[in-house]
Amino acid sequence: MADLLDQVTPLILTYNEEANIGRTLEGLGWAQRIVVVDSGSTDRTLAILAGFSQVDVVTRPFDDFAAQANFGLGLIRTPWCLSLDADHGITSAFRAALARLIAAAERDAVAVRTPFRYLVHGRPLRSALLPPRINVMRPGCGSYVNDGHAHRFLPSGRVLELAEPILHDDRKPLDRWMETQRRYLPQEVHKLRTTPRHQLSRADRLRQRHVIAPFAVLLLCLIWHRGLLDGWRGWYYAFQRMLVELMLSLMLWEARNGASIDD
Repeated sequence: MADLLDQVTPLILTYNEEANIGRTLEGLGWAQRIVVVDSGSTDRTLAILAGFSQVDVVTRPFDDFAAQANFGLGLIRTPWCLSLDADHGITSAFRAALARLIAAAERDAVAVRTPFRYLVHGRPLRSALLPPRINVMRPGCGSYVNDGHAHRFLPSGRVLELAEPILHDDRKPLDRWMETQRRYLPQEVHKLRTTPRHQLSRADRLRQRHVIAPFAVLLLCLIWHRGLLDGWRGWYYAFQRMLVELMLSLMLWEARNGASIDD
């Protein structure tokens, strides 16, 4: 099983991730090499990275996520890349499932779509709004494109599905999260206003209905995704997601009406 994982190199993008990166790297002790593309961190991120001998750090000024990820993919020398955010966690169950999938993968399979399990303050929720996404790919068999504030991988061949989730465990403070949302939301507004409706996901089509979207998201988190059963963590996550949608709704109104928003 370990020999199969020698075919996989993790790739991580970082910028001021001292709250998360150590935990992520601890789950990657099996990796022979880990490529980190850092955007010029000014906190303890680089010092933490230096404590892991298999980590190769390359500094690249940030332009956009897709360019950063594609640059990182170009540094991978193994048959497979495991592309992670700095707040992702890899469990032993995921590691074993990935090794089995690689062993059985045929040559036309070029990428793997994985689900996520969302954690709040280190405890997993029963469910969340995070959709599955491609996190494992063969370098040279596709590329990343920007998608609103985020990025996604467009494969050039067949995509496999993995049932075992990656953990999402962001422990940066709330004020950092809010600062990040203020930076990302204008990109989401641009995406929702310029992308043809048939090309948007079901979630983004709901976001275009910005009068009801915040309340719909609250109900989805608490009822459909059973956040009510997660105690205060479920409410915390639901309020976070509702706050994002409220801010997005205001920005969509402003973008559509300009100076007349207060009329």
